[in-house]
Formats: sequence, C-alpha cells, structure tokens
Amino acid sequence: MPLVQPLDQSHDKETKKLAEFFNETLGFCPNSVLTMQHRPAISKAFINLNKAVMANDGRVSSALKRMIAWVSSNATGCRYCQAHAIRAAERYGAEQEQLDNIWEYRTHHAFSEAERAALDFSLAASQVPNAVDDDIKARLYEHWEEGEIVEMLGVISLFGYLNRWNDSMGTHIEDGAVESGEQYLGKHGWNTGKHR
Repeated sequence: MPLVQPLDQSHDKETKKLAEFFNETLGFCPNSVLTMQHRPAISKAFINLNKAVMANDGRVSSALKRMIAWVSSNATGCRYCQAHAIRAAERYGAEQEQLDNIWEYRTHHAFSEAERAALDFSLAASQVPNAVDDDIKARLYEHWEEGEIVEMLGVISLFGYLNRWNDSMGTHIEDGAVESGEQYLGKHGWNTGKHR
C-alpha cells in the first residue's frame, strides 16, 4: 500500500493539462505525479522540469535519455522507475536489441562506445558515494559536448528525485509499466516489489 494515495487526475486542472506530456511518454499519467498533486506546486514544477530535461537539444536521443534513466534507477533499486524508464525507451525508439540486452550494455554489440560512456556515467553518478571520476570524464569528452553532458546529468538527477520519491512512497505501479518491466527486465529478476 502506498505511503500516500494518489489523487484523481482531475484534482488540479493545471497539473492535468501539463500531465498530458506523459500520455505520449508512457501512455498514462504516472501515479507518482498524481500523488504529487497533494501539493500542486510540486506536481507542476516536477512536470515542467521533466519536460525541460527530456527535451532534445543535441545528439542525446530520447531513447538514450530513457536508457540513462533506466541505468540510474537500476543503480538505486527503484523498480517503479526501472519499469517506467524501459517503457519510455521502447516508446521513444530504442532498438529492440538494446531493450532486450540493456543489462549487458557494457559488452553487447547493440551499444556504441558513446552510449556506453553515457550509461557508465549514469551508473557512476547514481551511486552513493558518487563514483564519477577522471576516467568517466575523459570517456564522456571523447564522445559528447558539454551541453550534452549537462542533458545527461539532468536525466540522472531527475531520476534521483523520482527514485527516492517512488521507493519511499511505495507508489503503485501501473499495468502498462508492469508489462514493459516483465517483458524486458523480468528475465533478470525484475518484479513489482513494494509497488503492487
């Protein structure tokens, strides 16, 4: 059972309008956002930050941003966000082979060296204590410009917030996210955990 129950989508008109963004991203409004509505200023600020972070201003594709989110969520253990991130990666055009082999991104041929550098950055930045070091920096600068690195860290930081929010809340996971989690992550032991 969630720590705090989500409110109906119609609770706050401004949040409802802003949340239409998630219908494209996930196919539904996440229960996390519906819970944030208990304080509409938080739900609105979160949605606007999400939209800004996920905008494409360089070569960091929508699919890669969602895979960065998955690696970050996997590092922190948030099953809710793992399923959401893999579902969004699928909806934003990640290659089937990448989706099927996301756990092996470091060695699987479906991932480029630039993608590996980005995903390793996500893993290192999501750990406590933080593991970003000179090697990670050097690998990033081999493939990415500073603005693109800022975009990546925006995704990692956004999911740091979401991972803590959803794991602490025990947010109930939506059916569509469960389907994606089971399809792409289930073979490695993913399940809904506390997010039933």
